[in-house]
Amino acid sequence: MDNKRPLVAHMSMFLACVFWGLMAPVGKDAMAHGISGIELVLFRVAGAAVLFWLASMFTEREHVPGRDLARLFFAGMLGLVFNQCCYIIGLSITSPINASIVTTSAPIFAMVLSALILKEPVTGKKALGVLMGFSGALILILTSASAASSKVGDIRGDLLCLFAQFSFALYLALFRPLVQRYSVFTVNKWMFTFATAVVLPFTLPRVAGTGLGHIPPSAWAEAAYVVVVGTFLCYILMMMGQRTLRPTVVSIYNYLQPVVSVVVSVATGLGVFRAAHAAAVVLVFSGVWLVTKSKSRADMEADSKRQ
Repeated sequence: MDNKRPLVAHMSMFLACVFWGLMAPVGKDAMAHGISGIELVLFRVAGAAVLFWLASMFTEREHVPGRDLARLFFAGMLGLVFNQCCYIIGLSITSPINASIVTTSAPIFAMVLSALILKEPVTGKKALGVLMGFSGALILILTSASAASSKVGDIRGDLLCLFAQFSFALYLALFRPLVQRYSVFTVNKWMFTFATAVVLPFTLPRVAGTGLGHIPPSAWAEAAYVVVVGTFLCYILMMMGQRTLRPTVVSIYNYLQPVVSVVVSVATGLGVFRAAHAAAVVLVFSGVWLVTKSKSRADMEADSKRQ
């Protein structure tokens, strides 16, 4: 059984990143056929909350004290409300190609925030990685600013997707020890519940006012994919991969997301891939690679003890 664990972990990470890569064009197409960004946000957080509560009934029950529940509330604000609201609304107005490329920048934000909050050392390799990553993001934003079509990009959507990654990186920097204390089902059932409670008052009047009868079955199927596969299943697959694989290996799989998104977006006509996108991909990927390959404080302390 132990011999199969690495294979299962690699397959889990591969499938999670492929499914996430598909989520940008699938979600974009759903929003192009009657489902607004606000509605998709509500469907995603509320649907995932229901699924994680149902799944938790078949797992070992964990007691979460009131203090940790309060922390999970704020974790839900950063990791879900700000992150998913900004990403979905950003995706609704920009290219799925841009959204997926920006998504890979999360490790760069995580490094910057870890240096500021956790006092992680900033090496020359990390600094160069950050510079390259942000240069790639700047190319995307400048390309979107001069674009005449959302298939190329939209600066507002790019910035919202970029802020979504910042929010998620801040969530990891502040709450990683907390979320590692409990199972993925316990953490997510509470985080998605709190996120639903916050999002519901702002989104439900909009959903009720517009009505949903005009939405075609294909768009409903795409929304279901975002909720069931792109959120619920991918969170579980990611957990299975992270339990066995090193963080650097996990980060490499993230490069699959924009590759899948670019291929599907171009093939379906949802996006246009230009030379500027290629340059941004090279810079962002290289920057993320440099950041994830750099040693952390723990690595440096371990090296000094061995010397």
